[in-house]
Amino acid sequence: MKEDNRYKLWKIIQEAGDYLVDVLPEHPNHPKGRNPYAHVAICVKDHFQASYKDIPDEKFDDVVNYIEYLKQNPS
Repeated sequence: MKEDNRYKLWKIIQEAGDYLVDVLPEHPNHPKGRNPYAHVAICVKDHFQASYKDIPDEKFDDVVNYIEYLKQNPS
């Protein structure tokens, strides 16, 4: 992914993390609370089988849509 798209995507991930603070349900593996920023980044990595930095530019919109889905469906 091009540097400018990586930067934009990271900002979107951060904004999604901000949105999910205190929204993610509790989980027994995270007794001190869940990290919403890591949650978004890990979900993107799992869904696209690549770090957000390594996803092709052609999938930029797909990644943004998926992040929006994560915000609307916290798990």
